[in-house]
Amino acid sequence: MTRETRQTAIATFLILAVFGTFLYFVPQIMIAVGAISPVLGAVVIGLVLVAPFLFFWLRSRRQNGNS
Repeated sequence: MTRETRQTAIATFLILAVFGTFLYFVPQIMIAVGAISPVLGAVVIGLVLVAPFLFFWLRSRRQNGNS
C-alpha cells in the first residue's frame, strides 16, 4: 500500500464514519421535521441519501483535476 492509497483509505474511512454517526440520528431528525411537514421530511431524507454520493463525486473530480 503506497502512501497515497493509505491516505485515501483513511480519508474514506473517516468520511464514512462521520456519515454513519449522522445516520444514527436521522430517525429523530425525520420525526421532528415530519411533524412540521411530511413533504419536508421526504426532502430531508432524500438529501441524506444523495449526500454521500455527491460528496464522493465532487471529491473524485477535485482529485482528478477535472474541476
